[in-house]
Amino acid sequence: MNTISRKNFMKSAAAASAALALAPSAGLTARPVGREEGKHPNLVFVFPDEFRRQAIGFMNQDPVITPNLDRFCSQSLVLTEATSTFPLCSPFRAMLLTGRYPQANGVLTNCYSKSEVMLKESERCISDVFHDCGYSQGYIGKWHLDKPHEPYVGIDRGESGFWDEYVPPERRHGFDFWYAYNCRDTHFNPWYWSTDAGRNEAREVSEWSTKHEAEVAIEYIKNSGGQYRDPDRPFALFVSHNPPHMPFRLVPQQYVDMYGGKTYRDLLNRPNVDLDNPHPVAKEHVRNYFAAVTGTDDQFGRILTCLREEGLEQDTIVVFSSDHGEMMGSHNRMYKNIYYEESVGVPFIIRWPGKIHPGRDDLLLGTPDIMPSLLGLTGLSDRIPLAVEGRDYSAAMLGEECKRPTSSYYIVSDPVKPGQKLGEGGQRGIRTSSHTFVVTQETDNTESYVLFDNRKDPYQLENIAEKSPPLVRELTEELDGWLERTNDPWLRQRGS
Repeated sequence: MNTISRKNFMKSAAAASAALALAPSAGLTARPVGREEGKHPNLVFVFPDEFRRQAIGFMNQDPVITPNLDRFCSQSLVLTEATSTFPLCSPFRAMLLTGRYPQANGVLTNCYSKSEVMLKESERCISDVFHDCGYSQGYIGKWHLDKPHEPYVGIDRGESGFWDEYVPPERRHGFDFWYAYNCRDTHFNPWYWSTDAGRNEAREVSEWSTKHEAEVAIEYIKNSGGQYRDPDRPFALFVSHNPPHMPFRLVPQQYVDMYGGKTYRDLLNRPNVDLDNPHPVAKEHVRNYFAAVTGTDDQFGRILTCLREEGLEQDTIVVFSSDHGEMMGSHNRMYKNIYYEESVGVPFIIRWPGKIHPGRDDLLLGTPDIMPSLLGLTGLSDRIPLAVEGRDYSAAMLGEECKRPTSSYYIVSDPVKPGQKLGEGGQRGIRTSSHTFVVTQETDNTESYVLFDNRKDPYQLENIAEKSPPLVRELTEELDGWLERTNDPWLRQRGS
């Protein structure tokens, strides 16, 4: 595969200041594009849950089997430094749809019965814009942006409370085809509310959720008899698979068998995993996790095949991404919601034949940047809502010169402590092209720092903050710019 040369971009990025990284988006917007005059491209956005960037064979990191994604990468632009701004399900989804940071959209933790957050009806989402511009739209799979309420549906998880919820039409933000649920980790017998179903009319399915959702997506794309969408309009389809999210054991055996007799020692190949004393969950389930990755790859390949067979490949932007990664034993941790690359690093692979040239790009794409960038690519840059805080980097994706960010932002909010509001406390940080920098507010009101040189130390084994006071000061100033721009509560706490 040929790699796109972007030396000019990198030179300008290296010379840019923190203020440039936070500059208004007006200068970043690409010209409206479409294959024909007045015609906007289709969009298929597939984002499985907890699918880390390293878990694609093309990346030459995890020993995974992903032939369809590998082929797709060779046809696409691969953003190698894309990150999840808040590596947790609901905050990511709210940022994806609104283009706004959690401090603005209010989704500062997962939506479930014991939290007080949910996506507001008043938010103007990418789907609202598409709807108003004449797109047909579909949403399939996990939503996880509504707060469950009595009488509850689904299963009581005890201390974790209730998670699933029916999403009424007025809260679907312009999606006219609906086949979704809020949050329910039952991969082998999922249920879904269809477009016209009532709250007590969820349909339970006896099939692996990713396979079933791919089949629904294929039917939507085929649109036989026009039963799913208006065939004369462009469409935007979002497909949100739950696997490879836990429970890891809930994966078809056919994909587990593809890894043969390989043990955790064969599969946990990252130097930041202690193979002599591995995390017990990683030791038991790494093969299942990779099997779910392979199963996701298999079903994604079916969607791509359908687009080609239906003659829609040339007119459709396809994106494969994820809400966050999965630690899977690295640094003796599991799951997400931490600053390590296995957690924040997400795939962002975008294909538009004849428009987006295949290659690699280290654009520091953050989650809120996705919404305006997709609107820019679909020719709707003039419809980006004024409240959007993310930047439109469609020009960069089209291979055009533009102002590029020098960092992306990182946020995690800890459980609320006495005297704090949701969003206060926790960690804030930035990811540059070479470093990860994170600040933690300690209980005694002091701050501690983590600094990794990701080029010299890609597995983040050494915290060099104490050795690098000048760099810590420089990155602190850039982080402060992000805090000010996003109106972060940390500004008050730090007396800024």
